[in-house]
Amino acid sequence: MNLCWNEIKKKSHSLRARLEAFSDHSGKLQVPLQEIIDWLGQKDEELSAQLPLRGDVLLVQQEKETHAAFMEEVKSRGPYIYSVLESAQAFLSQHPFEELEEPTSESKDVSPRHRIQNISRFVWKQANVASELWEKLTARCVDQHRHIERTLEQLLEIKGAMEELSTTLDQAESVRETWEPIGDLFIDSLPEHIQSTKLFKDELSPMKDGVKVVNDLAHQLAISDVHLSMENSRALEHINTRWKQLQASINERLKQLQDAHRDFGPGSQHFLSSSVQVPWERAISPNKVPYYINHQAQTTCWDHPKMTELYQTLADLNNIKFSAYRTAMKLRRVQKALRLDMVTLATALEIFNEHDLQPSDRAMDVVEVIHCLTALYERLEEERGILVNVPLCVDMSLNWLLNVFDSGRSGKMRALSFKTGIACLCGTEVKEKFQYLFSQVANAGGLCDQRHLGVLLHEAIQVPRQLGEVAAFGGSNVEPSIRSCFRFSHGKSAIEASQFLEWANLEPQSMVWLAVLHRVTMAEQVKHQTKCSVCRQCPIKGFRYRSLKQFNVDICQTCFLTGRASKGNKLHYPIMEYYTPTTSSENMRDFATTLKNKFRSKQYFSKHPQRGYLPVQSVLEADFSETPASSPMLPHADTHSRIEHFASRLAEMENQNCSFFSDSLSPDDSLDEDQYLLRHSSPITDREPAGSQQVPGSLPMDDKGELERILAHLEDENRILQGELRRLKWQHDEAVESPTLATGSPELVPDPRNDELLAEARILRQHKSRLETRMQILEDHNKQLESQLHRLRELLLQPPAESDGNGSAASSLASSPHQSEGSQAKEKQHDTPDTETADEVEAKTQEVSVCLEDIMEKLRSAFPSSRGMTSLI
Repeated sequence: MNLCWNEIKKKSHSLRARLEAFSDHSGKLQVPLQEIIDWLGQKDEELSAQLPLRGDVLLVQQEKETHAAFMEEVKSRGPYIYSVLESAQAFLSQHPFEELEEPTSESKDVSPRHRIQNISRFVWKQANVASELWEKLTARCVDQHRHIERTLEQLLEIKGAMEELSTTLDQAESVRETWEPIGDLFIDSLPEHIQSTKLFKDELSPMKDGVKVVNDLAHQLAISDVHLSMENSRALEHINTRWKQLQASINERLKQLQDAHRDFGPGSQHFLSSSVQVPWERAISPNKVPYYINHQAQTTCWDHPKMTELYQTLADLNNIKFSAYRTAMKLRRVQKALRLDMVTLATALEIFNEHDLQPSDRAMDVVEVIHCLTALYERLEEERGILVNVPLCVDMSLNWLLNVFDSGRSGKMRALSFKTGIACLCGTEVKEKFQYLFSQVANAGGLCDQRHLGVLLHEAIQVPRQLGEVAAFGGSNVEPSIRSCFRFSHGKSAIEASQFLEWANLEPQSMVWLAVLHRVTMAEQVKHQTKCSVCRQCPIKGFRYRSLKQFNVDICQTCFLTGRASKGNKLHYPIMEYYTPTTSSENMRDFATTLKNKFRSKQYFSKHPQRGYLPVQSVLEADFSETPASSPMLPHADTHSRIEHFASRLAEMENQNCSFFSDSLSPDDSLDEDQYLLRHSSPITDREPAGSQQVPGSLPMDDKGELERILAHLEDENRILQGELRRLKWQHDEAVESPTLATGSPELVPDPRNDELLAEARILRQHKSRLETRMQILEDHNKQLESQLHRLRELLLQPPAESDGNGSAASSLASSPHQSEGSQAKEKQHDTPDTETADEVEAKTQEVSVCLEDIMEKLRSAFPSSRGMTSLI
């Protein structure tokens, strides 16, 4: 019993000793682990307190030093922490523990074994917490160190970049300070300053990249929660502001220089602003085309005020009855107003070569045209030693060229158009003009085909077209003129210069205005020592017109061209025109010719008419199917072309109609411009037309059917014209209404068709007055034809005894009233022995009278009254 008790007692003492030893060892681990945990938590808070970093190099360097000391302290504590953790690991290996199980019953008494396991579990938890805190602290220290290093590196880069940018900006601003004001610069130096400013701008392009890099670095620091210090922020903002101001000043400087060069430089139109006076102002459209603003009337127009005044003065020449002379005299006024009459073709060629206007089909803009015109007038001023208002002349010439070749104001014209306009109005012999114009469309071998000749004639016909006179010269269809010219080519596909000049010397209908312009120019200073038989002017200035049918009948150009005549002196054809003083040999020649013509009847002159120009195939006879695709004709669908086409056809109907009644016309009668039987004192020989023309009184009965066919053709053409006029009137009304519809409904989407209608409406308005004029001419001719037919009928219905010995009614018409009286006196001395002859004459007279009445009725139906015609317009 005692032995058992002793044994239990020994075990109890051994267990107590072990418990005391375990308790002492676990207590030695718990305290250091708790201290380590507390210390690591404190250091973690200190590390967090070092953030965020401030965006200044000195402050970040101080933070770097502080963090380095902090890391040294942590590093020095490391061995102790590792030893404690190793002891805890050894303790846990000696005293393992099991996972805590939920007690089945609550009991206040805990067994020693459970107590040992609880202590081991607590030590394990402390060791884990200390180990995690230590690893986290060391990792944060490394990351913080790297963050500080990177931040310091970026701040140093920003600081260096800002210092470099500041230096560069100082230099750039010093250069900017040396810039002279734009107004103090010479015009010739503007291109140099523009180039230097562009180079300066290019040199500053690296600075733009530097400013971008600095701003990107600052943005990256902000993302890293590092904000620049107040000083660095202000420095960066100041650099950005200076850079923006420098950029703005450079761009503004460059813009001002370019504007000054545009407005005042060699390519500017600023010097032309002096061509107008108050209240007018010269403005420029976006395509460089000038237009003019009247501030007093608050209106704008394309034409220069002086050009408008010039066009108004041209209306005074509308009383000239012959279109070639009317056109030539209008062009002469334009030529003088533009001072182009003083420019020689040689001078113009020099300017063309200097400005490299080859090839002729290249397009010229308004600036190029202004350069050429300016050089032309400056050369004129230098060669002639006269004072020329260069701005006014350049502006007026530009205005005229645009009106002729660019009426739509597109701002472009072909070089051939420009050279054609200048060549036609320059003061040079007409032969030299034709030679130069032909050279512009000829190939290297000096030959010109039909297509290129058509281009030349199309450009030339634009000159009378702008004056509204194109219908009398064949219209815009140049195919008849091309065929007429190529008759001299002997069947070849190309024509030579000599053959073209041979054709041009015959003064073809499409180009006769150019030759007449030359004669008008030469006749201006000429004085003829004779008296006008109409106005009694002595001496006669300008053209002199001598009758080759009557002796001592001379008429001045004013009376003849306007149709004035005295009561006792009715002018009979043929007529000789003089634009130079007459010589004795010419006087003798005309006397002999007049003496011969005294013994010639009117029928002779009607069978042998002589024109002052070479007629070409009419518009009605022109075969449009032969027109090549490259011909410069406008498309038939174009409204402008259609109006001009029918106006030309209307003029042709006048010519065909009046050709049958060209009896003894006098200036106070109807002087049809295409039947103007005129000779002039030029080297051109008399020419015979393709077919002879006769008066109705002398028409044989076999020709009655042909006359009826022609009249039926005129009626058909008149119906076509009236239908076309109705259609054009409808289109005009539709085009006028379209702008109102467009403005009344702004929500509607613009239709391209409306733009076409508007353009067509503008063209219709431009040609309305011209069409009205042509219709008025038609009406006047109708009245004149009726009066002529009335006179013919009265003469034909006279008794046979009053006619001449041959019984021809036309012979009494071919002489003047004085000659008629003489012939009647002679007839009184003769008896008519053969009554059958008288009966035949009377029968023929009655038959011709019936024929004339039939013609009168057909003419009335072919040409309605003025009231019906004006209603179609």
